[in-house]
Order: sequence, then C-alpha cells, then structure tokens
Amino acid sequence: MSTATTTRTAPATLHVPLPSAAQAARQARHTAALLLTQEEARCPAAVAEDLVLIVSELVTNAVLHAEGPYALTIGLERGRAGVAVSDGSVVRAGPRGDHGRAEPGGRGLRIVRALGAELFVSPSLRGKQVIAVLTW
Repeated sequence: MSTATTTRTAPATLHVPLPSAAQAARQARHTAALLLTQEEARCPAAVAEDLVLIVSELVTNAVLHAEGPYALTIGLERGRAGVAVSDGSVVRAGPRGDHGRAEPGGRGLRIVRALGAELFVSPSLRGKQVIAVLTW
C-alpha cells in the first residue's frame, strides 16, 4: 500500500514498499514519475527526469547489494527533493576501487552525484536508508 500526501503548502510526500525482485526499480521509476507529473509546479520537467534516474539508481543498488525489505520515500517541495531507499541490510558499502573493471555496472552512486545530489546513509531499525537530496 502506498500513501501520498500532496498539499500546496507542505511538501508532497510518498512512501511505497517495493517488491524484493528485479521489478522493484521499474515500479519505483513509475511511482516517482507519477508523483512528479502530478507535482510539476514544484519540480521542473528536466529536474523530474533527473529524479527518476536517481530513484532508479538507488533502488537498483539496493536490490543488487542489500537484503529486503525495500521501500521508496520521496519528499518534494519547491526547489528541493529528497529520495530515500530503505533496505534490510546494515552493511554500508563504501566506494569501490574497480574503475578499470570490464563488466558493466558499479556507477550508480557516481551517476547520482553527477546529477548534483548529495548522498547520505542513515541506519534504521531494520537496516539502512540511502538518501539523495537534490536542490535546484
């Protein structure tokens, strides 16, 4: 079950549990895009595209590198958005030293940072949250 609160004075927020499988990133992208379409007065289209990519990268990382359960939380107000992806793992992975590797992948957090987001990791009762904050 997802809950969304959208008022014009308070930030729009969304929280949705995600499946513990490959379709989690697709569902998260779809959910984020829907919220951002409904809230285009708070978030320009170009920024919305970046936010959907950030959501996709964070959820993909969670599914690939951490245990479930997974959840997506988005907070949106004029000029700022926060994206939090929760997982069931307490392990905080650090930067990898695999810049020369041949197989694809390993660039998710670099992409998020390149889009201008600040990244944080916060422990939770059942794991952790990886949080990206983007301002414009």
